[in-house]
Amino acid sequence: MSNAFQRLAARLNEIPNGFPPTPGGVELRLLAKLFSPQEADLASRLRLVLESPEQVAARIGGDPQPLRVQLKAMARKGLIRREKGETEVGYGLMPFIVGIYEMQATTIDQELASLFEDYYRQAFGVGLNAKPPIHRVIPVGASVRLDMEVRPFESAADILGGAQAWAVLDCICRKQKALIGQACEHPLEVCLTFSAIPGAFDHAAGMRALSLEEAMDTLRRADEAGLVHTVSNNQQGLWYMCSCCTCSCGILRGMADLGIANVVARSSFVNTVDQEQCVGCELCLASCQFKALSMESEREAKVDRQKCVGCGVCADSCPEGALALVLRPEEEMQVPPLTLAEWMAARAVERGIDLGRVL
Repeated sequence: MSNAFQRLAARLNEIPNGFPPTPGGVELRLLAKLFSPQEADLASRLRLVLESPEQVAARIGGDPQPLRVQLKAMARKGLIRREKGETEVGYGLMPFIVGIYEMQATTIDQELASLFEDYYRQAFGVGLNAKPPIHRVIPVGASVRLDMEVRPFESAADILGGAQAWAVLDCICRKQKALIGQACEHPLEVCLTFSAIPGAFDHAAGMRALSLEEAMDTLRRADEAGLVHTVSNNQQGLWYMCSCCTCSCGILRGMADLGIANVVARSSFVNTVDQEQCVGCELCLASCQFKALSMESEREAKVDRQKCVGCGVCADSCPEGALALVLRPEEEMQVPPLTLAEWMAARAVERGIDLGRVL
């Protein structure tokens, strides 16, 4: 195995998201599936902050023009970041999760799916145990009690409404599970991405551009399928929204398959039961993916506040309207970091890594 893959694996593990090694080197085989040795070498020398090809060339050496061609080709393959600034296009290192792996949704095959599953079983839990969590839960809007104030970063509708362009793409987690023969029944085309730039996805490969109304319809379709909405664990600069399940989602599976309790940051809400309305049908028990509901008696559902992540899926499924989300007491709230930079700083401290090495 080329030393370039080892250098890239180490570099990716220096990112706050992490890319933990495995005893047998599955992470190296994963990278070799996606990168050529030359691509891995270049990616291992990029920073998280965006740089122009000229800036990269000045720092690592080489001719900016062929470097520009290589960087552009790697960005098209979803191996590195590429963003247009005010004056020029910049390139940068991207985490493996969430980042490189998710960008393979249109090209994933059985080999990649099997390699990822091996890696997931051996090392993924290390990253999921680190704090702050990578994802946080966004509640289903209809499940929040009408007299409750919902802050913009806690509302899926407000987050989507604040964007100028939207697109939907297939969930790579469900595609991966299907490729290894463990498909679930949840819909595939429900992962949303959005941008502040109008028309940002009009010609994007591997996704379908949407209007705001179509994005909201996609959100409703995910609600009806009983899926949990999650976003990155920060308030500002959000750009994607997942609709997750414990049967396929790489993060929520951490609870179901790996036994990790707090795989996602919960919302500021918690489920409550109106016992006068509850008829004991137990439909909510079946809809809760976090096993936060139980029957205290034949006609009395009970909420485990520690397990409840405030997603609202169970309230959405209750035909009697007996369930609703209410704000948690302030001492129970987990207010997310304001920016991604703040999240990275907190995560770097938790993992004991020097963030300055990759910025």
